[in-house]
Amino acid sequence: MTGDLEVRLRGPGAYGLARKAIEQMERYGVWPTALNFEIWMHFVADPEGALAREVARLLTSGEAFTDRVTDELAALYLPKARLNEQIRDAGDQLSRELTSVSQAIRAAQKSSEAYGETLATASESLGGQADVAELRQTVETLAVATRRIQRENKSLEKRLAESSSEVTKLREHLEQVRRDATTDGLTNLANRKAFDEELDRACSEADSKGEVLTLAVIDIDHFKNFNDTWGHQTGDQVIRYVASVIGRVGAPPRFAARYGGEEFAMIFPQETADAATAMLEEIREEVASRMLKRRSTNEDLGTITVSAGLAERRPGEAAHAIMERADAALYASKRGGRNRVTKADSVANAA
Repeated sequence: MTGDLEVRLRGPGAYGLARKAIEQMERYGVWPTALNFEIWMHFVADPEGALAREVARLLTSGEAFTDRVTDELAALYLPKARLNEQIRDAGDQLSRELTSVSQAIRAAQKSSEAYGETLATASESLGGQADVAELRQTVETLAVATRRIQRENKSLEKRLAESSSEVTKLREHLEQVRRDATTDGLTNLANRKAFDEELDRACSEADSKGEVLTLAVIDIDHFKNFNDTWGHQTGDQVIRYVASVIGRVGAPPRFAARYGGEEFAMIFPQETADAATAMLEEIREEVASRMLKRRSTNEDLGTITVSAGLAERRPGEAAHAIMERADAALYASKRGGRNRVTKADSVANAA
C-alpha cells in the first residue's frame, strides 16, 4: 500500500485524505505531529491494511495514542522507520563484532609479548654455562610456550574467520536494505529518490568524461480515467505492466525508475536523443499492441498507450534543467494527441 499511498498523495484526492486524517486525529484526541499524521494517513487511505487494522484495534480497546504507541506503530508498519531500525540493528551488531575482534587481538598481543619474554629468558639461559638439566628445563619451557602460542593463534584465526563471515553477512544485509530503500514497491523499478541520485551522478560523470547523456520521461495516457473506471487495483496492474516493458529496455547501463504515479523516467548514458528515441518508440509500440485483461474477472480492458518526451543533455547542464526540458517535450506529446514520442529540440525549434 505504501507505493500506492505515495501516488495518491500526489493526486487530486490527496487533500480530501489529509482532511479526513486530521478529522480522525481530532476526534480521537491525537496530536497532529508529523509521525501521527503519517500513521493516520495510512489509516484513512488503506482501511484494510495491517497498520489500519492495528490502529482500529487500539481504538476499540480504548488505548491512548501516546508517543510510545506511535513510535511502536511506526517501527512495525512504516517503511522509513523499519529501515532506520534495520540500520541501527546492523550498526549495533557490527559494533559488537568489532569489539569482540578487538579484544581477541589484544589478548593475542599479550600472548605474543609473553612468548617474546620467554624466548628472551631462554636465550639468556642458553648463553650461560647451564648444565644438562637446566638446558632440558629451558627447552621444555620453550616447547610449552610454543604450543600455547600456537593454540592461541589458531583460536584467533578461527575468531577472525568467523568475524569476517559475520561482517560479510552484515554487508549483504545492508545492501539489501539499501536496495529496498531505493526500489519502488509496486513496480520493482528504482524509486524517485534513487532516480534523483542517479541523475546527479550520471550528469557529473558525463561532464567528467565529455560524454553525451539523454533523459526521457514517460507517462501513461488517460490513466486517471482508466483508474476511475476500473479501480486502483486494476490501475496498479496497468502500472506494473508498463513498468515491465520499460524495465526490459531500461536494463543497465540504462536506468529506469518510477518517477511518481503513472510517470516513469529513464536515463540513457552515452546515447544520443536519436538512439533513445528508437528505444522509446519500441516501448510505445509494445505497450499499445497488447490487449489488456482484468486478472480478477478476465474482462477486456482494451489497450493503453504511453506518451514520452526526451532531452539530450547539453554540456554542463544541471539535472533539474534537463528534467524540465524532458517534461516540456512530454507535455508536447500530450498536446499533440498522445501515444507519441517528442524530442525537446523539436519543441524548441517549433517555438
